[in-house]
Amino acid sequence: RPPEDEEEEVEVGWQEKLFSQFEVDLYLNEAACQTPLDWQYHEEIRKLEKAGGRKNCRIFTYTDHDRFTNLEELCQKVTDLDHEVPSYLVERMANVRRRRQDRRPVEASSLKSKIITWEPSEEFIKNNHVINTPVQTMYIMGDLGPYGKLGHREYENVLCTIKVDGNGVITVKPDFTGTKGAYRIELDGEKREVWEYTIENASAQVQPEEEEREQRVFRELYGRHRDYLSGLVGSDFEMPLPGTLRLFVNGEIVSAQGYEYDNLYVHFFLELPDQWSSSPFQQLSGVTQTCATKAMGWDNVAYFCYPFTVDMFYTQEDEGVFPFLPQWPVLYFEVLSLDFWQRYRVEGYGSLVLPTCPGVHMLTIPTWRPVGLGPVAEMRRFFIGGSPELEDLTYVRIPSTFKGKRLSRFGFRTETTGSVTFRLGCLQQSRAFLENSSLRQRMQSVLDRLGGFSQQSSVYNVLEAFQRARRRMQEARESLPQDLISTSASAV
Repeated sequence: RPPEDEEEEVEVGWQEKLFSQFEVDLYLNEAACQTPLDWQYHEEIRKLEKAGGRKNCRIFTYTDHDRFTNLEELCQKVTDLDHEVPSYLVERMANVRRRRQDRRPVEASSLKSKIITWEPSEEFIKNNHVINTPVQTMYIMGDLGPYGKLGHREYENVLCTIKVDGNGVITVKPDFTGTKGAYRIELDGEKREVWEYTIENASAQVQPEEEEREQRVFRELYGRHRDYLSGLVGSDFEMPLPGTLRLFVNGEIVSAQGYEYDNLYVHFFLELPDQWSSSPFQQLSGVTQTCATKAMGWDNVAYFCYPFTVDMFYTQEDEGVFPFLPQWPVLYFEVLSLDFWQRYRVEGYGSLVLPTCPGVHMLTIPTWRPVGLGPVAEMRRFFIGGSPELEDLTYVRIPSTFKGKRLSRFGFRTETTGSVTFRLGCLQQSRAFLENSSLRQRMQSVLDRLGGFSQQSSVYNVLEAFQRARRRMQEARESLPQDLISTSASAV
């Protein structure tokens, strides 16, 4: 065939409609026109026929309002399985058209009242359970049918997909060709034809004056948006009382590895020492889901990814007494396994002292479990489940009921088991942070940051003055003659 019949170059604008041969044959028939959009296409095709026919041949487009765009979004698969059955959530999400969602502007009078909806209604959840960013879509298609047989739907192929969301982000898939070479489409027909096509950005370059004006408009828009967000948040922040430290922990039980049995779960609770408190609604304990292990190297690893959040307060009761090092909250946990017969076994005990420094901490804690005397206990554990357990989980460290001076564990038999990995994001809030930052003082530890420990700072000042006086005495002693020092020493 001559080359001019096989090559075609078309410049397409945004949401510009180019009709295919199939659409021309379809919409020319008035009996096939049902919707107002169909009648609009009918009139446009009639005008094109009067003007000499359409200019394009194989390349055409589907705009945002065409049937193909609606069906393409409804028929998208989640996996690459050939016989995929859509789940209930997929069917419900298919009816959520992001481009058709109408956003209501937030009134200026209700800026601070609509940040969080504490009691959402069912209609509110239905309309806001998905990120509601309006999207407009356009498909550039190619009719790759045999020579002289255009207009068959089975030969239509997507050459390029262009999406523009409400934030102004343009997505072109596949990307502009550039220097990568042409894209190829191989057909499964008898002759196995191969088509090559390129995609180029034909938009005019922006002039420097227009670009500067656009940047100025963006800066003004960003400034107004920043003021809008400041109005939403407000300036009223809850500050802890003087001498009080607020500790906020965003934690995650990441994984457990190295245990004997499968189907692990973790039970944990947080112990608050004296002078520590939390909200009455704060949950200080929890249980993860049961997770099957996966072979990773030499160990069997169970990935929980179980999040938890704890908000605690440390309050100094008496500033007049020199405070000792305060006890920090401790996280106790036990790892258990569950088999097919719903029998559970204790796999290990462990404890974790929450980090005293703010930031993100990745900690791997080893565990142990009690072991009974003789092989009978292990046989019972293997066949019928169950194993020696601790009545009090705080026995992992120092039991909460222990009142003596020495704790002996001689004769208590244990066995080393696996380990549990935690990811902890710790945040600390105190008035002392603001005061220390304004005074440009370096905060050495958590005790220095509390600010309410005035007696501690005074003792530090006395010790520092004593050290300075001692250094001056040593310098004066070194400057004295040696015979005078020896005479005074002998007289003493």
